[in-house]
Amino acid sequence: MSTLARPSFFDRSRTVAPPSWSRWLVPPAALSIHLAIGQAYAWSVFKPPLESSLDLSGKGSALPFQLAIVMLGLSAAFGGTMVERKGPRWAMAVALTCFSSGFLISALGMALSQYWLVVFGYGFVGGIGLGIGYISPVSTLVKWFPDRPGMATGIAIMGFGGGALIASPWSAEMLSAFGTGTGGIAEAFLIHGLVYAVFMSFGVLLIRVPAPDWRPAGWSPAVVAEKRLVTTANVSARNALRTPQFWCLWVVLCLNVTAGIGILEKAAPMITDFFADTSAPVTASAAAGFVALLSLGNMLGRFGWSSLSDVIGRKNIYRFYLGVGALIYLVIALTKDASKPVFIACAVIILSFYGAGFATIPAYLKDLFGTYQVGAIHGRLLTAWSVAGVAGPLIIDGIADAQKDAGKTGPALYTTSIYIMIGLLVIGFVANELVRPVNARHHEAEAVVREQEEPTVTGKES
Repeated sequence: MSTLARPSFFDRSRTVAPPSWSRWLVPPAALSIHLAIGQAYAWSVFKPPLESSLDLSGKGSALPFQLAIVMLGLSAAFGGTMVERKGPRWAMAVALTCFSSGFLISALGMALSQYWLVVFGYGFVGGIGLGIGYISPVSTLVKWFPDRPGMATGIAIMGFGGGALIASPWSAEMLSAFGTGTGGIAEAFLIHGLVYAVFMSFGVLLIRVPAPDWRPAGWSPAVVAEKRLVTTANVSARNALRTPQFWCLWVVLCLNVTAGIGILEKAAPMITDFFADTSAPVTASAAAGFVALLSLGNMLGRFGWSSLSDVIGRKNIYRFYLGVGALIYLVIALTKDASKPVFIACAVIILSFYGAGFATIPAYLKDLFGTYQVGAIHGRLLTAWSVAGVAGPLIIDGIADAQKDAGKTGPALYTTSIYIMIGLLVIGFVANELVRPVNARHHEAEAVVREQEEPTVTGKES
């Protein structure tokens, strides 16, 4: 007589929550992953010591970060379907292993003065952890919060934007204590890898998925059926790629991110250049404060605007991000260096829309394609981030350098790129307007969805 093998700790069936489980324990599990991998936004802290200790150029010291963002998009795109099949605990464990190992490999690289190991560790291995970690809680969150998906994904993805607010001062303090030579950087990388492994393990242990027939108290799918752009059907990741809706949202995300990441990447030199020719130029400390303020706007926008989308709808909120964003860029172009408060307020709002675009897109995908493989669809859509991560800085930096070579200074360095950003946001606005409900021919049969979501083994919940 054969016996059924007990599923592993990481198996999806071992994470099905009992009836008494509180769904409010899921956002903290997601935050433990996103707050950790959000360290990527704090990579600039390591750039100066890397450049001085290994005699690198600015482009060379940025290589690990650039590779990490590329790997984020690729691993999210190619690993999304497996994340859906294996479940969030498995995905979070993979993210923990890769992200922490990336730091440990980088620590070895610095100890041996082998920079290629830093690029491979942080950029390639750690970048895989970024991508898998970023999408790991998305599908689970929208299934636990079908009544408030924008708020739920906003809480988690807020962590990615806020991770730098923790990592930046923490990393700076370690470098101050250990030194900025190769040995000190190696120690900082080592501690990062170990601490993040412990911190992310809370998410691995805490995450649960709802039972297939679970519903929030007082919520009914019938409420969803009343909204034109919110479906009760489900679309597979493969079929989603065949719909115009997916590619419209790809354009929307890509252009919204392009418009924001250009400012984020060049924030300190931009505000310094804008007001260099005025009677009150911006000091280095003030520029650093401006960067911190942008990070705060980026983080809060992810939660605030995304939560608002649950009330006014996803299409309307993207009209707001893209339309108002274009108008705010126009204000910057017209006012130039006339007012620091106006420039700062405009930049903070633009960055809040940038962060909110990331936080709201999973809920938009859930509205259009259902919850069946929303994590995998989200992973494929994040290739737009990889494109925008190259395009945004390329536009801002490239045009600013060309204008500087032409002898221009102040706001004139950025006027052309600002008008380009306005054009991109207008194109994104049009793409959002083209979004319609997904044709029923792309819907999956209910029996197929049920078979995929039912756990294969009903084991004791762990």
